[in-house]
Amino acid sequence: MDTLPGRIAAIAARAPERVAIEEDGGRSIGYGRFWREAQGFARALRAHGLRDGERVAVILPNRIEAAVACYAVWLAGGIAVAMNVQAKSRDLQPWLQHSGSTHALFETHHHDAVEAVDRARQSGLRLQTWELAANESLPQLDGEDLPAPASPAAPALILYTSGTTGAPKGVTLSHRNLLANAEAVVGYLQLREDDSVLSILGFYYAYGSSVLHTHLLAGARVVLAQNLLFPHLLMKTAAERRVTGLSGVPSTFALLLERVKLGDYDLSALRYLTQAGGAMAPALAARLRAALPGPRLYVMYGQTEATSRLTWLPPERLDDKPGSVGIPVDGVELRIVGEDGRDAAPGQSGEVCVRGPNVMLGYWNDTEATARVLREGWLHTGDVGRLDEDGYLHLDGRRSDMIKTGAHRVHPKDIEEAVSELDGVLEVAAVGVDDAILGQAVRVYVVAPALRSGDDGADIDRIKAHCRRQLAAYKLPRDVIFVDALPRTASGKIRRAALHDLQAHP
Repeated sequence: MDTLPGRIAAIAARAPERVAIEEDGGRSIGYGRFWREAQGFARALRAHGLRDGERVAVILPNRIEAAVACYAVWLAGGIAVAMNVQAKSRDLQPWLQHSGSTHALFETHHHDAVEAVDRARQSGLRLQTWELAANESLPQLDGEDLPAPASPAAPALILYTSGTTGAPKGVTLSHRNLLANAEAVVGYLQLREDDSVLSILGFYYAYGSSVLHTHLLAGARVVLAQNLLFPHLLMKTAAERRVTGLSGVPSTFALLLERVKLGDYDLSALRYLTQAGGAMAPALAARLRAALPGPRLYVMYGQTEATSRLTWLPPERLDDKPGSVGIPVDGVELRIVGEDGRDAAPGQSGEVCVRGPNVMLGYWNDTEATARVLREGWLHTGDVGRLDEDGYLHLDGRRSDMIKTGAHRVHPKDIEEAVSELDGVLEVAAVGVDDAILGQAVRVYVVAPALRSGDDGADIDRIKAHCRRQLAAYKLPRDVIFVDALPRTASGKIRRAALHDLQAHP
């Protein structure tokens, strides 16, 4: 049957020497060897008791073995549970127990993973572990090749959504979901075998997983970089490896623009930039296009519950559709539902609802939570948006993020985009704070090291004056607080609940 493993097997047979994945340290693996190692670890998993439908927790940073392990789990008939390698044991243990994982794969020095496994075992979970040293390959067993998964409808991957509180929420994706998402992205990016992407996004969340699988599906090359701690080294890698693509969240590009002289690097091979993981302000998009005029910028929108991608904005429409996240990807239907449950007219706001082959099977072992978001075949995203006359989607934020000030309902995005227009502003987040008269007042947290003159009062007045020129009176921020950074989830989205705990920049 047609699944990602089946497609990769065909590429491995056709072009075994083509490089599939490269790492910063110089390690690389071709498609042929990638497939052989996936087969070898799959046989080892089966020999050590893994049975069809059992879960394997993969707690690894972005490295070759993390990708190989995912495909090996599928070949062995299991379900991969990609866990955030940066998480602490207090998160990892509930995920292990909630997923009922029977095997866990992690690096030997990952103390939180070791602690989480020990605690899960003490709670009664029967769990076999596979520990890897740095640069160590996966265990292998020889034998007959295992077939690609036979059922596209079978569960393939569980992703625990970032930033959630309370009980774990594991998005369960099928082989059909993964392939449908990857095919759609390959289509609109026009990915080819000679493409290569610089990947800094963890495989343990939807965007990073999608970058990996789309490029493998295209027979392209994935160049792994660990993080943005040294952004100039990231651009050096991009130049030296002649990558054709770079994927990031808005803060990725804001950081690069602030800390790196992009013109110092030969990035002439770049042909596409992809952005998701939160809204990109039009002002930031304009700055990025000015700094990198060669590659095409793809603004995208998606959810983990829809595998990854829901819409994309054709780059040629960036100027006449500022702020839009575009049109549905192939196979996806989209509607805006008003408070009355009816489809909203063009220009009217409502909840974004979608359906298509990329929509999840549901939340793992949580029928109630699944029933709340999957209703009559539609995924209710919880996002507020509107369609313009041409059918392009514009997002207004999360329903739960709405600021209720007086009789008005204000979307944080409106305020954030206005403040972002000021030179020197890297990032901004708007929230509602308690107000005795209005119910809530608007507060903005601003990351702007270049803007601040040393006189906080003058800088705050400058921001408020700009907002008065751009926004309705009820949208004006009462408070402006300068901070060093905004709290974010693993997927790059702003953790709004944590904003109130931020301390002002000294």
